Amino acid sequence: MQNTLSFTDFNFKLAVVQELMYVQQILAPKFDLASPPPEFSATVGARTVDQTVIPEARAYFERLAIPAEYAPRVRELAQDGGDEIYLQLIPDWDGEDDTFVIRSAAAAAQFPNLVRVTLFYSEDEAILEQSRARGIEARWL
Repeated sequence: MQNTLSFTDFNFKLAVVQELMYVQQILAPKFDLASPPPEFSATVGARTVDQTVIPEARAYFERLAIPAEYAPRVRELAQDGGDEIYLQLIPDWDGEDDTFVIRSAAAAAQFPNLVRVTLFYSEDEAILEQSRARGIEARWL
């Protein structure tokens, strides 16, 4: 069995998926709602797009195993409202809510080369402090 990364904060995992799947393009297959994986029901494409997470897409990313061997390749995580990962979960997301706010940096311990994070704003400064305590430069978007 292959060693995989673990996450207590789903949004932290999404930021890692963004980096590895959509930026570095090493985590495959690339998830794309335009041509969804076979396990998706036929109703996903017909669903009305709104500001809520597509449950099947969330379930896909929750199940997605990320090999631990990819961890050293993550040097920076930079959340942005236009990131591909968020548009796969909520195609019409306007970025005006806290749906994808990271609340815990505990998973950062698995990324030995992570030096910088840019996170969606949250009033909880603890997330920045948690990152900085690990020697990671942290700031709000």
